[in-house]
Amino acid sequence: MNLGEYVRILVRRGWIMLLLAVITAAGAYLLTRNETPVYRASQTVLIQPSRSDFGLTEASRLLLNPLVVAINSQQIAQEIIDELQLDMTAPALKGDVTIAPDQLRLTIQIDVNSTDSELASNVARAWGLKLQDYRNERNATVRAEDRVEAVMPDFPQISQIAPRPTLTAIAGGLLGLLVGGMIVFILEVLESSIIRRRDDLERVLGVPVLATIPHIDA
Repeated sequence: MNLGEYVRILVRRGWIMLLLAVITAAGAYLLTRNETPVYRASQTVLIQPSRSDFGLTEASRLLLNPLVVAINSQQIAQEIIDELQLDMTAPALKGDVTIAPDQLRLTIQIDVNSTDSELASNVARAWGLKLQDYRNERNATVRAEDRVEAVMPDFPQISQIAPRPTLTAIAGGLLGLLVGGMIVFILEVLESSIIRRRDDLERVLGVPVLATIPHIDA
């Protein structure tokens, strides 16, 4: 088909695509707007060597993954549950927490998801304090110049990660356009064998139509 055919199809059936896009976008927005909000508290812990020479800095980088393994445990989760008096199990709390190292910035990121923003913040900070305590215990056995400190430079940062009605509505609208385009394509295929115009006859026969007999009303 040439460009003119595509334009003709859009003029004739473009409303189907637009209608489905509006319906799916509005439906997605209304459904997600009423969902329970989920918040994320992010606590950054800086792993800071006592001196800035290359050897201790590289040793601190190698220390990041073992630190994550040491504090990302159900035992630590249970200690936090006991301290904050939370009504949940250690596996459930641990499942809401993500701990990841950043080798470039020498930091460990602690992310906590919860429907309660204050709870998420408290848990994230408590987990950061556990990391500090762990490093303080290790530092007590080494010389001051060889210590690697765990420092929390700020309080946890809170953000809402779900629901996001606007983004969901945009995704729903795009999906509606796609489904509408598929419906239009199917309708065009089904009607391709029906001859209504001169162009249809030329397409089916593969030869030009030289003349047509006009319709005469009786």
